[in-house]
Amino acid sequence: MPWNQSGSNDRDPWGQGNGQNGPPDLDEVIRDLQKKFGGLFGGGSGRKGGGKLPSFSSKAMGPIAIILVGLYLASGFYVVEQGQQAVELRFGAYKTIKDAGLRWHMPYPVESVEIVNVQQIRTVEVGYRTNTRSNQVAGVPREALMLTADENIIDIHFAVQYDIKDPRELLFNVAEAQDLVVRGATESAVREIVGRNSMDFAITGGRAEIAQETKTLLQQILDRYDTGFNIKAVEMQNAQPPAEVKAAFDDAVKAREDEERLKNEAQAYQNDIIPRARGAAARLEQEAAAYQATVVAAARGQASRFIQVLDEYSKAPGITRDRLYIDAMEEVYG
Repeated sequence: MPWNQSGSNDRDPWGQGNGQNGPPDLDEVIRDLQKKFGGLFGGGSGRKGGGKLPSFSSKAMGPIAIILVGLYLASGFYVVEQGQQAVELRFGAYKTIKDAGLRWHMPYPVESVEIVNVQQIRTVEVGYRTNTRSNQVAGVPREALMLTADENIIDIHFAVQYDIKDPRELLFNVAEAQDLVVRGATESAVREIVGRNSMDFAITGGRAEIAQETKTLLQQILDRYDTGFNIKAVEMQNAQPPAEVKAAFDDAVKAREDEERLKNEAQAYQNDIIPRARGAAARLEQEAAAYQATVVAAARGQASRFIQVLDEYSKAPGITRDRLYIDAMEEVYG
């Protein structure tokens, strides 16, 4: 049977009676709320049967307005952490830069603030990408392949570290494309520097020099376009010929290494044999000089004796001849 018939014991589906103890009338509830609000804010109580909402008095509006204004102004407080800088904007235009600390600006929509971490070191990879999950490196040929001064192609990888030196320039000239701008400028700088040098220089002994020249040129490019970036370091991660010619290049490198090894061996042999030859020559020169001195001295002695005999013979030829004969016989028979 219907729930509001007499058989239902004058009860509705919510268990309330349908007689004098039934639910309160909606109009009564509204009038009761009007009375309460009217007493709270100083307005008159609502009339019975009316639906008139209470009016706020001037005494109530004053504190409410003060609270709302205070909350609005308090929303302008913000904190700048260490290593950060805040760029304050007034109607979207640059106003000033604030350092770390508790700061305040006129709340929105008059002013707004952008906080930039200027000391965070950011890294950009050029010519390759590192998978952070697997830690594997994948080459990016359109960035990595570059032409050298001797018209060879090399596969070169660079890593660039940078921070922010001017947050104003960053926000107005770069916005969210930070890594993209640095990567593009780095690729341009590397191509110019590599294009000035030979392939051998870039792959072997010129890595540090190329990296330093790239850093200098890259900073000049970024400053020219007012990007606000400060280049901290540029490192050449890898430089090698493309995979298609790597085998031939390895053979050329091995031949060059063999040539260098043979040169070193020849130089070592030269350094060993020449001093020994010079020592032997000096010894022979000394022996020859000594022999010369001995022979000359002996010859001079014999010549001196002959001259003495000649003098004696001139004075007494017979006696001198006999004495020489006797001396010769004594030497023969003695």
